[in-house]
Amino acid sequence: MTVLVAIPLLSFLVILQSAVVSRMPLLHGTPDLVMLAVVAWAFQERVETAWHWTILGGIFVSISSAMPFGVFIAGYLATTAVARFIRQRAWKLPLIGMLITTIFGSLITQGLAIVGISLTGSLLPLIDSLNLVTLPSLILNILLAVPVYVLISDLANWLYPKKIEA
Repeated sequence: MTVLVAIPLLSFLVILQSAVVSRMPLLHGTPDLVMLAVVAWAFQERVETAWHWTILGGIFVSISSAMPFGVFIAGYLATTAVARFIRQRAWKLPLIGMLITTIFGSLITQGLAIVGISLTGSLLPLIDSLNLVTLPSLILNILLAVPVYVLISDLANWLYPKKIEA
């Protein structure tokens, strides 16, 4: 059932990300709402469908972007792997883990995007890419990580209610 919730939610986030959020950049960087939602979902304790959400989010963003297909899928899969690893190691501090994973996920996804663009034949100056796109995107992702985590936590609590012991 949670995968059925993921389809409209991730679709909405892709539309919001591409139509609204991308029009308000910091330098040339924009936040990645889908990555934040996928990471927040991966940090939920009772969630078993984190990988499903990751693949769906990666496909949706790959379809909607001009980036080579699969860049976001690979970036989100690596980010979810980091999130699941941190959740297993530091499960009592999910918010700190969310922030750490957001940093790693932003760097992984942006790094893969730079490599993907370079493989298509476009020449990108690495320092300018880092200073104008990667670091501003990282800052915006960190600023939005906590609100997204809170919203996704509420959704997870609604979809996976705690069992009341009698």
